[in-house]
Amino acid sequence: MSTVSSVETAQFKGFAPGLDGANAEALADELGARFVAAREAISNFVFGQKTVVDQVLITLLAGGNGLLIGVPGLAKTRLVDTMGTVLGLDTKRIQFTPDLMPGDIVGSEVLEEADDGRRAFRFIKGPVFCQLLMADEINRASPRTQSALLQAMQERYVTIAGQRYDLPRPFHVLATQNPLEQEGTYPLPEAQLDRFFFKLKVTYPGEDAMHEILDRTTSATDRTVTRVVDGPEILEMRRVARAVPIARPVQAYAIRLTLGSHPGSPYATPLVTRYVRYGASPRAAQALVLAGKIHAINRGQAFVSIDDIRSAALPALRHRILLNFEGEADEVNTDTIVNELVASVATE
Repeated sequence: MSTVSSVETAQFKGFAPGLDGANAEALADELGARFVAAREAISNFVFGQKTVVDQVLITLLAGGNGLLIGVPGLAKTRLVDTMGTVLGLDTKRIQFTPDLMPGDIVGSEVLEEADDGRRAFRFIKGPVFCQLLMADEINRASPRTQSALLQAMQERYVTIAGQRYDLPRPFHVLATQNPLEQEGTYPLPEAQLDRFFFKLKVTYPGEDAMHEILDRTTSATDRTVTRVVDGPEILEMRRVARAVPIARPVQAYAIRLTLGSHPGSPYATPLVTRYVRYGASPRAAQALVLAGKIHAINRGQAFVSIDDIRSAALPALRHRILLNFEGEADEVNTDTIVNELVASVATE
């Protein structure tokens, strides 16, 4: 761990009252060690997806929700199940289908009759009342049903018949989507996409990873998933991560990346000007900064650098950039636009 300067120590005090330079590195080291322990425990059951595992852990430590894009058979479901066990979270799964209704997610009120003949409504909680919710193939449900998650994902509570019901803490949604089968699916509305902290692409494993998958899944050895942390510890880790200092110029870089995704911005690139209808929201800048803080701790630093912000650019921005008609017609990949932004936006 490198030494924290006096300026960075002052910033640390500003972010988290009660923390100072004397224990800043110790707290960062502890969080980094827990992050590594969780990653290794998950990697014993999910092979060839180290980057995705790291980014999902960053998503959860930042208090966000994740969208996993990948073809069937790439262990997306296994990743979420394993993540829930390793992190000690109450995990539930919803298989999204066209006939799924909002009440099937958040719950509903039922009319019950007591022994004395009096009737009253009782709220029956839906599967959203958990700590880690897997929304499997979320784009197969109708927009009305998809919108049932909007309030839960952002506000961490749901409202039924005017009554507020708080969700457990921590609460996260990890949704999956199949990029191949598009018949009978509904595009996620922009407002819901914006509520996903990261959009992650689960890629096909390489040859070495395939050997590891076969060695570990076709042998007689039976492995058991073990818990590394629990919900309260995750909340504490999140508090420490948010206390990591970020210098003003580094934060300004995150802002310029976000603004540069808008056509007409002084930081816009040629691809943005030509193909983008609307750029990323302020939530993107929040995601860049929070992810940068956690990434900094993961690499053994108690402050955020430009490279930490860059590491979060693709998953934080790719789903928040809306293409115009020309961009959709030319089938422009938003990853290309983000990569151009990272390469073009000045760091100072």
